[in-house]
Amino acid sequence: MDTQGSELETSAPLSAAQTVLQQLKQAVKAQVIGRDEVIDLTLIALMADGHVLLEDFPGSGKTTLAKALGEAIIDDGKGPAALAEQPPIVPFRRIQFTPDLLPSDVTGSSVFDADANTFHFRYGPLFAHVVLADEINRTSPKVQSAMLEAMGEKQVTVDNVTYKLDSLFFVIATQNPLDLVGTYPLPTPQLDRFLFKITMAHIDRDAELQVLDTWQQRRDHSQEAVKVSRSDILAARRTIDEQVHIAQAIKTALVDISRRLRDDERVLQGNSTRSLVLILPALQVLATLRGRAYVSAEDLETLLPHVLAHRVELAPGIADFNKVLRDCMREPMEQLARSTLKKASVTTA
Repeated sequence: MDTQGSELETSAPLSAAQTVLQQLKQAVKAQVIGRDEVIDLTLIALMADGHVLLEDFPGSGKTTLAKALGEAIIDDGKGPAALAEQPPIVPFRRIQFTPDLLPSDVTGSSVFDADANTFHFRYGPLFAHVVLADEINRTSPKVQSAMLEAMGEKQVTVDNVTYKLDSLFFVIATQNPLDLVGTYPLPTPQLDRFLFKITMAHIDRDAELQVLDTWQQRRDHSQEAVKVSRSDILAARRTIDEQVHIAQAIKTALVDISRRLRDDERVLQGNSTRSLVLILPALQVLATLRGRAYVSAEDLETLLPHVLAHRVELAPGIADFNKVLRDCMREPMEQLARSTLKKASVTTA
């Protein structure tokens, strides 16, 4: 994914937002080698207020990626913890999901204080900026339901009391596609909460050699990476939302592609309208990374496969989603190109 764009042609706040993105990218790339596309998609999901599902194999660098991202964020004390009696939000938490895990193990639980003769809430690992949900498909539907509330509403409910999560709450979940023994497939509503599903392949030879050559350096200097404050990230998110333009033709193309997918005989179930809403801020963030203050057709072509692949269920016997998507995209993208050329010619005239 090429995100090396030209200088922004708009305001200073948008340029500052791009700087925040580049600082986060630099911090993660210092620890994660050979995963530039995964890093870009992860940062896009963070800034677009989404979540990421990684399909990977053990030892692929997912923990390093999540930890590097979490530790690059400084809690400036302006989150919900500053307004309530709860401990400060920690940068990173890893939860290993197992069949015997309980909802209270991830959300927290009420604990009786004998000295005060009352209950107080013990905050669970979900109260973090970045949460790595490792092997999320190995846990029971009850725990997955608790995760669904946290991901969708940024809150947890324990004993009929609701506790707010931080605005930066971000989940990187993993599942191993090759090991299906003792797993609980993620339900469609929870899959729909993930902005991207990313399949990770092995890194190339040169990158793997670089990992071996630099492992000591990265281990010893892991705390020296650039840090970005929570407030700066939230400010960048607001700026991108307000100042990166999405033309009506882009939205029309999105709707037309989705309708073609739903009507295609090779598709058993199409994508939701929610997926179209979720992709809009992601397109804005990608445009910012590429140095633009507007969303282009190129941004759409880059992100659509990652947004729709886990939401579209193909008919039996059909395995190539990318071909189905390309076929459904062809005419709407041609219409988008024609409308762009027409607008450009009118502007020139």
